[in-house]
Amino acid sequence: MSFFPTLHCRRPRLALVLCGTILGAPALAQTTEVEFPPIVLKGQVETAVSGGTGYTAELTATGIKSGVPLTEVPQSVSVVTAQELADRDPVQIEDALAYSVGVTASPWGVDDRYDQFLIRGFDLGTSGIFRDGLTNKVQNFSGYKIDPFMVERIDVLKGPASVLYGANDAAGMVNIISKRPVFERFTEARLAYGSHNTREAGLDTGGVLDAAGTLAWRLTALSREGANAVKGSQDDRDLLALGLTWAPSDATSITFLGHYQKDNLAPNSFLPVAGEDYDAALGDLPESFVNSQSPFNRFATEQVSFGWQAEHAFSENLTLRQNSRYAKQRTEYRHLYFNGMIQPDYTPDPDTMNFAAFVVPEEATTIATDTQLEYRSSFGGAESTLLIGADISRQVLDGTAAWSNPYSIDIGNPNFDFPVAMPSVYSDRKATVDQKGLYVQEHLRFANGVTVTGGVRRSWNENEVEDNLTGTTSRQKDNATTAMLGATWDLGNGFIPYASYTESFTVNIGTDFAGDMFAPTEGRQYELGLRYVPDAGGLQYSAALFDTEKSNMLTADPDHTGYSVQTGEVRHRGLELEARGAFSEQLSGVVNYTYLDAEITRSNDGDQGNRTARVPEHQASAWLQYAFAGRMEGFSLGAGVRYVGETFGDNGNTRRVDDFLLADLSLRYEKDNYAVTLGATNLFDKDYFSTCDTSVGCVRGEGREVTLSLSTRF
Repeated sequence: MSFFPTLHCRRPRLALVLCGTILGAPALAQTTEVEFPPIVLKGQVETAVSGGTGYTAELTATGIKSGVPLTEVPQSVSVVTAQELADRDPVQIEDALAYSVGVTASPWGVDDRYDQFLIRGFDLGTSGIFRDGLTNKVQNFSGYKIDPFMVERIDVLKGPASVLYGANDAAGMVNIISKRPVFERFTEARLAYGSHNTREAGLDTGGVLDAAGTLAWRLTALSREGANAVKGSQDDRDLLALGLTWAPSDATSITFLGHYQKDNLAPNSFLPVAGEDYDAALGDLPESFVNSQSPFNRFATEQVSFGWQAEHAFSENLTLRQNSRYAKQRTEYRHLYFNGMIQPDYTPDPDTMNFAAFVVPEEATTIATDTQLEYRSSFGGAESTLLIGADISRQVLDGTAAWSNPYSIDIGNPNFDFPVAMPSVYSDRKATVDQKGLYVQEHLRFANGVTVTGGVRRSWNENEVEDNLTGTTSRQKDNATTAMLGATWDLGNGFIPYASYTESFTVNIGTDFAGDMFAPTEGRQYELGLRYVPDAGGLQYSAALFDTEKSNMLTADPDHTGYSVQTGEVRHRGLELEARGAFSEQLSGVVNYTYLDAEITRSNDGDQGNRTARVPEHQASAWLQYAFAGRMEGFSLGAGVRYVGETFGDNGNTRRVDDFLLADLSLRYEKDNYAVTLGATNLFDKDYFSTCDTSVGCVRGEGREVTLSLSTRF
């Protein structure tokens, strides 16, 4: 393995330490089989926030905040476990979700700025991301991007979740669980080298600080320098995450979590397609242009966060919890992007690509606190868990936006070899969004295997925008009440059917032609499901039928150009099938299929009856991990395929996007306390479009990416 010093030991920062750690550390484990110690909280084998066992997790606190067996949540929940994250080694959160049932990852192609995905056909972008139960949503162009290296597990809750989380889309939410301290000493270090000269060093270490075993710490650090397939792009990251847990007794614990992250990333690139956006006789754009970007482009962010998760049990029946986090991100975004086949004066021109310069410097701040009081008792012959909670959050965005549209590029001789001037500012504002909520959730567990969960929430939202260009301030207030009711029934033979009704709301900013403020968009879902968990354990099967509807959506005002009315409705119905876990002693993985019937049921845009944009009717994936035995012991092979069916690029259904099938691969060898892994995504370098649009062409999906890594754990 002498090639690793050549590739990595010249890396600055962490690599100077890690090269010595990995390549020179004594072998602390003398067995022939690597046994990585389990990451567990004090006194527990598995909790609602631990990484699970293999490819399955038994507990979750995402659908029911008090923490219950996953089988008692009357909604579909998929968990990307710590083992799945380790086997697939995703670079981004959206990559980690690529094998989750009901999720369409990376619908906007190669776009390193954010983690973007669809859940049950609804395009959430990053508006559905939470971290440790608290909002981590995008603010304008500030996405608070999370690196998988600092993640313990990911819970995907399908369907409305506003009762617990306030304003949120009907699709559901993704709850990312951070790595946190554990009460035993461990160290994991890794070096990696990949496509486009991407170099990475990572360290995850922790232990106990005091003889009494009441203080535990954890440090997670990562440094990466690289690029993607686009010439002149960057994929750089410096990350440092710290955690400290104080647990003086079984009744009391508090965990402090903080992190710093600095990124230099690349935006996506829509480009016209021959025969679609311009005359096919002109030929395809050359690869040298397609795989390049303007030197003007830049997406640089710097973020910091600090928070805590505290819990105190006053008795066996009464427990108080509080989660809180402060986060801030500074963003510098510049983008020269394709703006249609037109001249700068907006005159149509089939031979000329128009590009616009866009610049956004901004600062975003999020403060969120969730306080819960849990009371456990017996009620009507059932075990009752009553949760009363209050949450409050404030999001502040302060920045400017500038735009100009003067750059033309000839289809016959395309290149970015020209200077781009800074455009003129058209927006300078400070926006503040306050959300407050009171919620109650009751979870009843009966002796016959039935559980009933119900909840209700009252939310108060206020938006204030200070316009520094006009000197004006606008305010909007919205209130909403949402509810949910569901039940599960453990039949005693491994089969657990469930049913639920859930509601959601999201806020719409602005007014209609008459000056009336828009009401919130409302969501509701009916779901029927069946889980099968064999007695042997280690396997989970699930099936879900759902009917999700969003109403009060903004759609074009037919009588007043440039204004909107709230008559839009969409309905997504579908079926999800998933099997995950250990299929045999040596074979583990996840297999799933999703069917979606997505329809625009009301619209003033002429789209009524059409299929919602970017929603595949059929989608399937399978990832299998095989651990060899005998003479091949230590080797493991992981292989996956992902199929995404045909979609439309627009709600008018005027532009089709072909289906595609991708293959991924991971080959791993472990010896003593070392592991070498070779991983590849899009193994056969399939050339495909993630999505297209009638006005700005198409954006490509990610090509083949290969990574070789060396890691050690002791």
